Amino acid sequence: MSVASDDRMPELDGAPLFLLDELPEAGELLVDGAEGRHAVDVLRLTQGERVRVGDGRGVVVEGEVLAAGPEGLRVRARARHEVPPPALELVLVQALPKGERGPLAVELATELGVDRIVPWAASRCVTRWREDRAAKGVAKWRAAARTASKQSRRPRVPEVTEPMTTRQVCGALAEVDLALVLHEQARHPLARVDLPAEGAVAVIVGPEGGLSDGEVVALSAAGARAVRLGPEVLRTSTAGAAALAALSVRTRWA
Repeated sequence: MSVASDDRMPELDGAPLFLLDELPEAGELLVDGAEGRHAVDVLRLTQGERVRVGDGRGVVVEGEVLAAGPEGLRVRARARHEVPPPALELVLVQALPKGERGPLAVELATELGVDRIVPWAASRCVTRWREDRAAKGVAKWRAAARTASKQSRRPRVPEVTEPMTTRQVCGALAEVDLALVLHEQARHPLARVDLPAEGAVAVIVGPEGGLSDGEVVALSAAGARAVRLGPEVLRTSTAGAAALAALSVRTRWA
């Protein structure tokens, strides 16, 4: 059976999205494991319903359910889409929040269009990822990004990098076209910043205790511009999402 293929983003008409590590080329595929159990036991999908299955890297298969049972969801592929990455990459440098606010920040950022998330060990972070905690923290953030991608039906799961120090963040800013650091005392509003048409824009969000003077100086020296969102002071777990929403409105949702 041949499967139609193109690079257009499929219309979002309510069909659920499931993610597999690899997508077979054949006309049928099996959504098994945790994805399959969720489809059968929670969503209660049945024969004939339309679904999407992606690899999280831009490939999305549209199809219909052939059978749903203990083995999972068997799907007949109808079309295959190769969705290219956006022309303008949105990067969130997120200082480590306390407890579950970290995964929350990742979920919100994913739903609002982020392409890459950098966990940042800022000097005033209460949370500290040391040794084995770093691996567990990154794994939890990556799981949150994957779950939020399915919920928001995104063909690409945002990359979550290894945690970085302030020095590493400053070095990484050389690779972006525009770096913006959120600061409550900044004079320039985010809404008035001129954005590049392509490349990468980084949004830097400090911890609950705020940025240290040394971090402000270092980020500025690395090329970051201080901007403010508005008169309110947001939590670190929601400030990034607010900034990404403002950027997405101007670059992707217009």
